[in-house]
Amino acid sequence: MGFEEFAAACGPRLLRSAWLLTGDRHLAEDLLQTALARTWPKWGRIAEEQPEAYVRRVMVNVHASWWRRAWRREVPHCELPDTPAGLDRFGEVDQEQELASLLRQLPKRQRAVVVLRYLEDLSVEDTAELLGCSTGTVKSQAAKALRSLRDRLPAPEWAATGGR
Repeated sequence: MGFEEFAAACGPRLLRSAWLLTGDRHLAEDLLQTALARTWPKWGRIAEEQPEAYVRRVMVNVHASWWRRAWRREVPHCELPDTPAGLDRFGEVDQEQELASLLRQLPKRQRAVVVLRYLEDLSVEDTAELLGCSTGTVKSQAAKALRSLRDRLPAPEWAATGGR
């Protein structure tokens, strides 16, 4: 498979991973584009192995380097005005947006573990290899992340009624 075919076939999955890492559609597109640009010169060497895993590794590394920069992008300094009643154009936030918001609150290593393990369905070993750490680190980071997510998620409606 050529590079163009790979990018077309795997692009949507990789963009989803990038969005979960960054929490922003435009940054996710930039992250994926940067990862693909860094992968293309090495395509002849990695095409026969696991190119999707290679691009994911590049995305995680690029995202980490962006995070380390002193400038961390714009930060709003005031509250947005309330929208008048009845003009809620977006409706309720669905589960995917809520989860993405909670993921953005996790430390970057925990976020990467959750995205790779549970959203990309990689094994503990594959996740460890991709992140360059031990399987024990993946397990402990996953446990901390899941505990943090559980603590932040609102209780389901049935829990308030005692499961009745």
